[in-house]
Amino acid sequence: MKIIIISNRLPLKIVEEKNEFKLIKSEGGLATGLGSLVTKREKHWLGWPGLHINDDDKKAEIDNQMEDLNFHPVYLTPSQIKNYYEGYSNSTIWPLCHYFYSYMGSNNSYWEAYKEVNALFCEAALKIIEPGDIVWIQDYQLMLLPAMIREKIQDVSIGYFHHIPFPSYEMFRVLPERAEILKGLLGADLIAFHTYDYMRHFVSAVYRVLGHECVLDEIQLEDRIVEVDAFPMGINYNLFHDAILRPEVQEKAKQLREGFGNNKLILSVDRLDYSKGIIQRLKGFIKFLKHNPQYHGKVSLVMIVVPSRDTVDTYAKLKTRINEFIGGINGKYSTLSWTPVYYFYRAFSFEELTAMYHLADIALVTPLRDGMNLVAKEYIAAKRDKPGVLILSEMAGAVIELSDAIIVNPNNTKEIEDGIIKALEMPVNKQLVKLKKLQEIVSTQTVEQWASDFISELKTIKDHNNDRYAKVIDNNQVEIIQNSYKNASKRLIIFDYDGTLSPFYKDPTEAYPREDLLKLLAKLSEDPKNKVIINSGRNSETLDKWFGELNIGLAAEHGVYYKENGVWHSNLQEIVWDDEVMNILKHTTKKTPYSKIEEKKTALVWHYRAVDTWLADLRVNQLIKELINPCSRLNLQIMRGNKVIEIKSSDYNKGSETLRLMSQDKYDFIMAIGDDTTDEDMFAVLPSDSVTIKVGRISDIAKYNLPAQSLVTPFLKRITGA
Repeated sequence: MKIIIISNRLPLKIVEEKNEFKLIKSEGGLATGLGSLVTKREKHWLGWPGLHINDDDKKAEIDNQMEDLNFHPVYLTPSQIKNYYEGYSNSTIWPLCHYFYSYMGSNNSYWEAYKEVNALFCEAALKIIEPGDIVWIQDYQLMLLPAMIREKIQDVSIGYFHHIPFPSYEMFRVLPERAEILKGLLGADLIAFHTYDYMRHFVSAVYRVLGHECVLDEIQLEDRIVEVDAFPMGINYNLFHDAILRPEVQEKAKQLREGFGNNKLILSVDRLDYSKGIIQRLKGFIKFLKHNPQYHGKVSLVMIVVPSRDTVDTYAKLKTRINEFIGGINGKYSTLSWTPVYYFYRAFSFEELTAMYHLADIALVTPLRDGMNLVAKEYIAAKRDKPGVLILSEMAGAVIELSDAIIVNPNNTKEIEDGIIKALEMPVNKQLVKLKKLQEIVSTQTVEQWASDFISELKTIKDHNNDRYAKVIDNNQVEIIQNSYKNASKRLIIFDYDGTLSPFYKDPTEAYPREDLLKLLAKLSEDPKNKVIINSGRNSETLDKWFGELNIGLAAEHGVYYKENGVWHSNLQEIVWDDEVMNILKHTTKKTPYSKIEEKKTALVWHYRAVDTWLADLRVNQLIKELINPCSRLNLQIMRGNKVIEIKSSDYNKGSETLRLMSQDKYDFIMAIGDDTTDEDMFAVLPSDSVTIKVGRISDIAKYNLPAQSLVTPFLKRITGA
């Protein structure tokens, strides 16, 4: 059994020298974390090698070299790189997730290429995936892949990690392919983000777009649970913390210090991207220089910008603006002995970067939007025991953990200015206290711990789902139930109606029984061994209208009324509804389009099946909150069912009616089928050898599961021969 990591890029660089390919492994955070994952399982990594290769012989050469590393390259054409990677991934999804809607570009060729490449990754993955394997998919370039793999192979654990922000529903809804993207992600068993906020946005999108509810951290699909959680990614703490102990880093630090002089250094490190807030950061530094002349000649900003996509128009324009801003600052404020901004448009080596971290008095990390931001954590680790201050954007995912930093709004240049002053004026002892706290956090939640926690949670979910899968009725279980039915001499068969014998309809009156159902119930009731009951929340008038001609028992309003031998009986006197309760329901209905009140003799039901999902969720919570006090006063029960809120006496439920039925006779075969939370009361009181079946969502109480309502009638026909 293997762990198979799938990402857009493999964790290596391929260099061609003298017609030979050399593989250089990456030292990036993701590669380090996943590479150091402690597991007894064999690890494999699948991804694009980072360059276009058309020659089959060269591909074979690279494949052979990678085989020893358990790396599996997925080769992309220039067209696919342009439309899938530069197009849909980075021109559509990237700006959307970072709230830069105006930068979004989308066309059909982008989307088609995205689907094509995700399918290509799926094809490559299926060549190495075996039953029982763990598949861990990384990031936004592969959001369709979980469902693609799930469709082809069931016995596999699939995890997905989203490394960038996930936008709010109001932003996500502009994406034309939003439903397809979400369905793709829900192929995973575990979907994870850096922060709870991103997790919350994703859950909201799933709810609003697909209608799936999330209870705590679980999205329950028909056949399995998908868990959504937050796992803040860390760094290789020891690598950065101990870097300054290396002679080559010490030498580099000495050289840098000589070059910068004795000025206080403010460090800025970013990849060239509009989401990093580089321009806003420079504007904040300009304000600082303008309003604080006492720091002229004493403080310099060291700005490192790593080249990225600078051939793309948006990025090229950003590069030009950065150059103009820095040129303007240095042109206005620099002297023969002082440079306000040192600008490096290149990547720094690990030795240079860690030396710079160690030297810098302040790290200015102010992205406009960032999934995590590991620069902030690297700076903290590399400081070791040297004073330093972190100024951090409230829009960075890392802010959740690093609350002892100076937190600023990156769009507010005055806050950036104030943050710089505060950092410069902070006493050394206070700097060290804050730094120690931050280091304790960063050293605990390392990238290795992040990877380990994710895999551990994924295994737990898989075990949980396996237990649930076991409840889904298969052919073997059908035969067992069928034999029990045939061999029984006296049977009690209890059905819920809506969502069980009938599908749900937005208009409840449309749920009347069709001819095939009436024929099935008639045939079941003709068997003298069978006692057939419909135990429903519907009122007695409706049930009598629909089923009164059949020789079956009926229970209405969750057992408050029951019909035996053609006669209706009552367990409870009719309730005269309190004005306060009725007024609350009427008020909620008035402000909730497409909702309605159903007034029964012993229950009030608020229906919201046709209401907008988000509005329904809001109104349900508001309604329950308002009803708690008057219902407690009146000894009434508030029941939340499938798109209904029901207010009724707490004395009777489907469980009490089931107990009454069982008290009348002895049965050697009992079967109950229902789909709602109200049916759990029925399952709970039945003997352990009963056949209890939950339709739709899997129940912890019911013994079996039928994933969909459409399967109920075929199942009944098969086991009964009707």
